[in-house]
Amino acid sequence: MNPSSAAAAAAHFSPVSSTAFRDGLARLPGAVTVITTNGPAGAAGFTASAVCSVSDSPPTVLVCMNRSSFAHRFFAGNGVLCINVLSAAQQDLSALFANREVAMDQRFARTPWQACASGAPGLDGALVQLDGRIAATHEVGTHSIFIVELGEVRLADAGASHEGLAYFGRRYHALGASSPATQPA
Repeated sequence: MNPSSAAAAAAHFSPVSSTAFRDGLARLPGAVTVITTNGPAGAAGFTASAVCSVSDSPPTVLVCMNRSSFAHRFFAGNGVLCINVLSAAQQDLSALFANREVAMDQRFARTPWQACASGAPGLDGALVQLDGRIAATHEVGTHSIFIVELGEVRLADAGASHEGLAYFGRRYHALGASSPATQPA
């Protein structure tokens, strides 16, 4: 696109509606994760699909979190978090950590976990636990974008099921070795 075309496009730009945005993103598959923290501010966790890699040098990921969330203050105060990538068998944990009616202490009481290097809870049975410190925070719209430098990566045991859990089309889907998308052509 030449510079004059870009300027013309920018002049006619208007954001899409929230409904169009949500409907469009419902067609973007996302890994289902439970983000946890623990430290001076206390323990907290929430379900998220807004997680992605940023760089492998240094190993960095990002996590997006609504600033109006009750749990936001825990993450901002502790400065550490663990991204627990859920297995297909852990759909109930996704619902538990998304349920606003369940207190934080009850979420962790119902979920076996082990402290990671940062002190954040690593949930038993997760496919992978990505543990790190929040190196930077950027505010965009209603959300904080936490830039997380990883200090520890824990993979599920070799004997465990490695089927993942994805959210697509406003429904959960199991992903794994038997998935048609992974079959050779």
